[in-house]
Amino acid sequence: MRELSIREALNEALAEEMERDANVFLMGEEVGYYDGAYKVSRGLLQRFGEKRVIDTPISENGFAGIGVGAAMSGLRPVIEFMTFNFSLIAIDQVINSAAKLRQMSGGQFTIPVVFRGPGGSVHQLAAQHSQSLESFYAHVPGLYVVLPSNPADAKGLLKSAIREENPVVFIESEAMYSSKGLVPDGEYLIPIGQASVPLEGSDVTLIAWSKAVPTCLKAAELLTQSGISAEVIDLRTLRPLDKETIFESVKKTSRCVVVQESWPQASVGSWVAQLVQENVFDYLDGPVLVLSGLDYSYPYAKNLEKLMSATPESVSEAVKRLF
Repeated sequence: MRELSIREALNEALAEEMERDANVFLMGEEVGYYDGAYKVSRGLLQRFGEKRVIDTPISENGFAGIGVGAAMSGLRPVIEFMTFNFSLIAIDQVINSAAKLRQMSGGQFTIPVVFRGPGGSVHQLAAQHSQSLESFYAHVPGLYVVLPSNPADAKGLLKSAIREENPVVFIESEAMYSSKGLVPDGEYLIPIGQASVPLEGSDVTLIAWSKAVPTCLKAAELLTQSGISAEVIDLRTLRPLDKETIFESVKKTSRCVVVQESWPQASVGSWVAQLVQENVFDYLDGPVLVLSGLDYSYPYAKNLEKLMSATPESVSEAVKRLF
């Protein structure tokens, strides 16, 4: 095991997959000569050359479309959006092309493309650069949607995403690129569609993904001071969703809180709560709570920005209300 940041783990995944398969290439804004806006692609241009690490114009719709076409032709493109806020420029290519072409062609085409890049809020990037957009993509049949929360998962899931025959939306927390953790030595993959349980407990299930996972783990520490044992589930993949892990945990704990950074209305958290309510209602000792970001565009001011997302303290207080 080695300690790596999420940034370094993603870089390793890209390098290993490009070394393994000559059909894998990286394309996006500043991925080459600048080594990536967040240095995830550091050193890849020097190692693999301009034909496989391709700097693009500021034209997300254009290079996303090229990526879809390349995937249809048998290549395995990794398309980096400098931020997933900019993926909205390319959402027609992601949703109307990548997600649908396999079905529309009767299986004649597979679309092994990965759309990846940073998402979520970061300090003082304000309304247009602080959005959690996973609900947009999790809504769409034909896409896989992956959001890792730690370096080991980031590496193993990205390698699986690159080998997947279907299009994958791979959203990395911009705020967590420097977060460190232990990463296994050697070759390993993490299956898409399999949640993890980073902390086992008996009294309440906390469900989260991406940046909300460390929030829940810290909340669980606070709850131990009140004699409450929290189990934390890291979904890792929103589509396909590992429902069984969720249901088995709630059957054990009888209480459930879903924590997400995104807005509350029409959200993934709302859908997860609905699934719990429908499938394990008889095991519940209280309502399923969903803690979301506030229903506003992200402000620039530091004091207001701090109020937008759930904190370990607010999660702990919500759990206590269930008791």
